[in-house]
Amino acid sequence: MQPSFKALILLTFATVLLLLPFVFSPVYVEVMRDRAIELYHVLRGELYKQATGFAALTFVIVEVLLTVRKRSRSWPFSIKVPGSMKIWRSVHIYSGVILLALVAVHTIGARGLNFNAVLLWVFFGVTLTALVGAVAETGLLESTRRRFGTWPGSAKPLTKGVLVRNLRSIWLTSHIFLVWMFAVMLAIHIFLVYYFA
Repeated sequence: MQPSFKALILLTFATVLLLLPFVFSPVYVEVMRDRAIELYHVLRGELYKQATGFAALTFVIVEVLLTVRKRSRSWPFSIKVPGSMKIWRSVHIYSGVILLALVAVHTIGARGLNFNAVLLWVFFGVTLTALVGAVAETGLLESTRRRFGTWPGSAKPLTKGVLVRNLRSIWLTSHIFLVWMFAVMLAIHIFLVYYFA
């Protein structure tokens, strides 16, 4: 059930396509302001922002469920969450790409200003570290090669397991750090939205 390397490559292309609105938003947002002011006001309106924001928040909660599934067995009050880790990892990966689409819809592709811009870039970092790490790790695991040369400066062989562990220590650490930054910033974002509403 875990996404294959080919599926992850397709998800990478989907992610690139989902990031394109953020690249071109300075152009089309201005056009929308000039030529479709009613549509622009609907997309910037409170109802649209709340609906899309709560939809995105729902997927953030789904993303957090992976952590609950992974860590719940070591908690004093063990929570039994059904399903294997492979299924939950797949859910985590696919819902992460869906979350990126929801963020594009929520922001209409606009990069935001000040705090919202930083929040968006941290979210992009979360998404990209996860996707790059998952693609590289899956590519290594699906490879038919058993050895990948030697360690620099030694004759010790570099095996698939060693490479995956070292790669995971880099991408997963940076991903978790960015996830925590995103969680704190998201809480602040939600507070500010409702405090100044």
